[in-house]
Amino acid sequence: MSAGHRLLAHAARAWTTAASLSQSPRLSILIFHRVLPAPDPLFPTEVDAPRFDSMMTTVAKAFNVMPLAEAVRSLQQSRLPPRALAITFDDGYADNEEIALPILQRHGLPATFFVATGFLDGGRMWNDTVIECIRHTARSSIEVEELGVLGLPTQSVAERRTAIARLIPLIKYKDLGGRESLLKALHKSCGSPELSQALMMRSEQVRSLHGAGMEIGAHTVNHPILAAVSDSEARRELQQGRDALQQLTQTPVVTLAYPNGRPASDYDQRHVAIARELGFQQAVTTAVGVARTGDDVFQLPRFTPWDRSLSRWTMRLLLSRGNTQFKVAEIGAAQPA
Repeated sequence: MSAGHRLLAHAARAWTTAASLSQSPRLSILIFHRVLPAPDPLFPTEVDAPRFDSMMTTVAKAFNVMPLAEAVRSLQQSRLPPRALAITFDDGYADNEEIALPILQRHGLPATFFVATGFLDGGRMWNDTVIECIRHTARSSIEVEELGVLGLPTQSVAERRTAIARLIPLIKYKDLGGRESLLKALHKSCGSPELSQALMMRSEQVRSLHGAGMEIGAHTVNHPILAAVSDSEARRELQQGRDALQQLTQTPVVTLAYPNGRPASDYDQRHVAIARELGFQQAVTTAVGVARTGDDVFQLPRFTPWDRSLSRWTMRLLLSRGNTQFKVAEIGAAQPA
């Protein structure tokens, strides 16, 4: 641990300790998706291994990091320790086990991994199909008539980044069949490039995380927008995703992350009720904020600053603890789950 890291961690610990004396107990829940082996030019804000290690160095020194389920129980019982924080990952990327896990273990940190089971063992999430099609196309522009996209430039890295940002919102809220049809059209428009089938975890990697003492949480089967499907389909997604993970780990799965996770937009009170009926004990969203005693444990907010500077990242995280609700633009936008 460098002198700079030690100084930053000490300052963060002192700040949070002082703040906790004048605040009700509160729980910060970090949200991550991937930890890349090296920076990705298409996604320069995505976390890579050295950056994640720096973050976890500061977190380990400045916060009381707890398993999420234990932290939520403590929150409900008004016995949350000061500087409480939990770490979560969404979707089930292979690099969670290959890269993030060793770093977490080195720092002695627990985490919860929310896994969408339909993509295990060679599957690929729909948004990654979009990303990888654009990443690997040899064409300087593409057209997807079904999306109303004509002559979309894809030659430079900046153009590809813009193309991805335009395409994902056009596909996200389609039903599963509609998504699949549009993805096939996009793949063809991009020249049918070969796409990776190793982005997501294998079943044995889920078991590896569980065996390492990490919590495994449910994230549905196919990662649908729950508000865009029928209640019966939403129930199947929640139940079958949980059951598959319980079969893999031989352990009850009681924690849920709603896909995409924006309240009233991606899920609503119907889905909260379904989660309760299925026996989940808590659920997390992508609403920005920190949790306090008395908050709905089936709609827990999460927040991770996206900033390349460790000092700015830490300051944004500390500022978030002083505000249970705050504007994303003021603190830094988290990417969707």
